[in-house]
Parts: sequence; structure tokens; C-alpha cells
Amino acid sequence: RAAEWQLDQPAWSGRLRITARGSTAFIKLEDRSSGELFAQAPVEQFPGTAVESVTDSSRYFVIRIEDGNGRRAFIGVGFADRGDAFDFNVALQDHFKWVRQQSELARQAQEPEQGPKLDLGFKEGQTIKLNIANMKKKEGATGNTRPRPAGPGGLSLLPPPPGGKSGSGERPASLPPPAQLPGTPITDSLLSWPQPTAAPAADVWGDFAKASG
Repeated sequence: RAAEWQLDQPAWSGRLRITARGSTAFIKLEDRSSGELFAQAPVEQFPGTAVESVTDSSRYFVIRIEDGNGRRAFIGVGFADRGDAFDFNVALQDHFKWVRQQSELARQAQEPEQGPKLDLGFKEGQTIKLNIANMKKKEGATGNTRPRPAGPGGLSLLPPPPGGKSGSGERPASLPPPAQLPGTPITDSLLSWPQPTAAPAADVWGDFAKASG
């Protein structure tokens, strides 16, 4: 508990830096002016026993310092500003997050994926079929696509049935001759006009020759 410490009279005051060498982070307490090292705490795991938060404040921690000769001691460290305490936590978290990522990459390099790999390349002569916009080609749609001849008035004329026969096998009935439009001459190809039969030359006038008057 930080409340049990003599916060109004700290034993030492200075600056704190976090450095890293390999996977180990070092909390360094240095003199504010000269930069002389006062103590340092190597951190190999976070969270862990090397750095612990107190139970009654977010600005105070207990760190385990070492002198390099095997001697260790636990001291309390506090920050006057809450933002500095937050940065202290984030710096340690980012370092060990990077350590975990490097360990995962090294493990994947040593243990390649088991099982056959998917070969998504095309083999020689292999083709694929694409269905664009769900439009399927109808069977028999590849026949003659030439436009049909247009009749009078722009109407399309249907082609005659094959063989000149209808679907039932019988010859279709003859179509009536086309109607004569007013003001158009009649041709022999359309209508054959009956010619009057000539009377015998001996009796041209018949009974009218004897008529009186």
C-alpha cells in the first residue's frame, strides 16, 4: 500500500527511463541532471514479480532492482503525474507484445505448416467456365441469325415450311388473290378477265334484222 510510504519525504527523486536489450526490458532510475544511474530493474516478464502495482493507487509501483552482483531489493516508485504512470505501463506492455510476436514468427519458421498445400494454379490445357450475370445460352440458339426479309409495310414474312408442306403433311390451301386497290391497273398475273364469245358471222344481228323501225 502506497499510503504506508513516506510520500512527503521520498528517499530519492530523479528521472525514469525504460530501455530494452533483446527480450529483456530495463527500468533505469537516473539522476535528473547528470544522468548517473541510481538503480535499475531488469524485467523479463510483465506483469510479473519484477514490477507490481500497489492496491491503493494507479501512480505507484513496487519494482525489483538488481546491482549485477546477485543482490536484489524491492523499492517503491511513484509518479507525480497520472499520465506518466500510464505511459510507464504502456511502454512495458508494448515491449512484451513485440517479444511475443517475435517468438511466434520464429516458431512458424521452424515448424512449417503440416499437410499438402493448395495448388491454385492452372494445369496445362485446363479451362474454366464463367457464367456472366446468370445468363445461360439456350440450346439451338447458335443457328442462322440473319434478319428475315421484310414484306410490305415493314412486316416480317415467315419463311415457307420445309418441303412446301405443313406440319400435318398436307399441302396448304391456295391463298385467295390479293384484293384490287382503287386506281391500280389489273394485270393478267393477278386476275384473268373473261372475254365475250364471238357470234357466228352468218347471224350477227339475229332476230334484230327483222325488227321494224
